[in-house]
Amino acid sequence: MAQRAQERGGSFPQAPTQEEWERMSVAEQGQVVESLPGEVTWDEMAMPEGDLHSQAKLETRDVLRGFFSRQRRQVYLGTELPVYYPGERRFAPDLLVVRDVETHPRNKWMVSYEGKGLEWVMEVHVGGDRKKDAEYNVERYARLGIPEYFIYDRARERLEAYRLPAPEARRYERIPLESGRYRSEVLGLEFELAGGKLRLWVGNALLLESHELLEQEQRLREEEERRRQAAERGREEAERGREEAERGREEAERRLAELQAELARLRGPGETPPGQLK
Repeated sequence: MAQRAQERGGSFPQAPTQEEWERMSVAEQGQVVESLPGEVTWDEMAMPEGDLHSQAKLETRDVLRGFFSRQRRQVYLGTELPVYYPGERRFAPDLLVVRDVETHPRNKWMVSYEGKGLEWVMEVHVGGDRKKDAEYNVERYARLGIPEYFIYDRARERLEAYRLPAPEARRYERIPLESGRYRSEVLGLEFELAGGKLRLWVGNALLLESHELLEQEQRLREEEERRRQAAERGREEAERGREEAERGREEAERRLAELQAELARLRGPGETPPGQLK
């Protein structure tokens, strides 16, 4: 049973059905998991689509990873990971999310073994036939019960979003565009196309990529350093002002003493200073 390979319309490795899985012993289940390949063949993969394709999925994963890390929530994020649903042909989405699971590295996702299916999927389309992402996967992912499916069409600079209206539903409904954004209920985030990039929002806060956060942090450090230096210059100028004032006071006292001494000399010995009685 671990060597099942036949599938409707093809001969690609396939996971056993859920009924078959449940009839297996723990050892047999382990053999099945081990036997399922952690990579897909060239026949199953789309042609390479270059930087526009890779940047979109990796940048989005980067933003999601940072967001969930700050939330201190365990969320598994995978890119082009072979996924095995019971009795189904495997597939490898551009980006997938499963919440509240162990985040250790994987080379495959087998639903029967993990005990949980995918919760959010995004496919990035750059060139070639759109039917796989825009038609076939819309039907397939809904049938598999994946709650939300997003399509980022970079060729048209367009975003499409779908959601199952209920957990038991197996047909997607389009997520409405609201104020230029699509809201993911699964992720608790909003998605927007702006300036040729896919941007993610939580409320009114824009989520930044790692390099953007580092650049922002660097700008804040530089601004803080400028404020520190300005404050230091202010303190130095204030100190110089106090020193100059002290020197001025000392100089005034010295001049006063010299004038008093000169007046005393001019009056001569025994002369009564003005204002005093003889």
